[in-house]
Amino acid sequence: MRSARKSDLIAVTAPPSAAWLTWIREAWDAGAAVLPVDHRLTRDEQQGLIARALPTAIFDGAQFLRLDGVPCSDDVALVVATSGSAGEPKAAELTHDALRAAVLSSAERLGVGAGDSWLCCLPVSHMGGMLVLLRGLIMGASIEVQSHFDPVRVARSGAGCTSVVPTMVARIHSAGETLSRFHVVLVGGAALDPSVARAPLVRTYGMTESCGGVVYDGRALDGVGVRIGDDGEIQLAGPTLMRGYRLSSSQPFTSDGWLPTRDAGVLADGELQVFGRLDDVIITGGEKVWPQEVEVVLRAHPAVADVAVIGRPDPEWGSVVTALVVPSDPAEPPLLDAVRAHCAGRLAKYKVPRALELVKSVRQM
Repeated sequence: MRSARKSDLIAVTAPPSAAWLTWIREAWDAGAAVLPVDHRLTRDEQQGLIARALPTAIFDGAQFLRLDGVPCSDDVALVVATSGSAGEPKAAELTHDALRAAVLSSAERLGVGAGDSWLCCLPVSHMGGMLVLLRGLIMGASIEVQSHFDPVRVARSGAGCTSVVPTMVARIHSAGETLSRFHVVLVGGAALDPSVARAPLVRTYGMTESCGGVVYDGRALDGVGVRIGDDGEIQLAGPTLMRGYRLSSSQPFTSDGWLPTRDAGVLADGELQVFGRLDDVIITGGEKVWPQEVEVVLRAHPAVADVAVIGRPDPEWGSVVTALVVPSDPAEPPLLDAVRAHCAGRLAKYKVPRALELVKSVRQM
């Protein structure tokens, strides 16, 4: 990484490790930016990302190879691939100032600082994992990096703070462990019933384009703006927003500088409630059902390790609310009647799943 030059964009394909802290620092000291590439991607997937982002170099943790790419603007620190939930993934350009604002506003809200220790157990190619590293680089916090997710290792880590997603919480619970050793647990990516975690959770909302979570437990971090558009879409503003999409002529911001998220929600007394993706709403019998709301309830069922709720086409209802369930014990999977009984009293009748499908996985970790 010491071969980095000013305005380079360096694609780093190595697995998560503490060495990432050194590599990012060396790149930044040289005036270069880093493109974290998920090491779990296939060769074709990695090449596809590199073809879209056009980095000027690639580094696998050992070898540094120059490419015929496009230099980066000097203020860009990271270029991070988005989830692609609204189409083909894009590459968000995140500036040094935006990342610093994200880390410091989070620290102020959480009451943490350089004396705290953080566990990185999420992929560093995603903002949840990368932000843990940045707390070390920007704040000076102590960072422990685990190369892959192991529920027992996470639960028994000596760190005081961590960032996870609901799937990980469910797997930790299934392993007979808890997150109770941590005093800060950030949970993003999907909704979660706090009773499942048996730990103090901070629910985060945000996206790659906002440098990760910028709304904690429904309240925006200092300096972050949240508003709801006419169509119910959540829009964000503030110093943590991306510079733009790399090598793209599209304009992601509104005319007055706000970032549309394609998420639906409501804002009441300054508290944001997120319903889910605008495109994911299920219309069943003329009623709107937001999958996330149903998933929260289902994740609290002891026989459910993970779940995704979708709409299946139906001639009578238009769509049928369907639960794709990963059972905690494949030998004793939950039955539809038991799932419906669990939802009764917790959800309106039209939101309760009418169908259940057993699956091995509902998302890639």
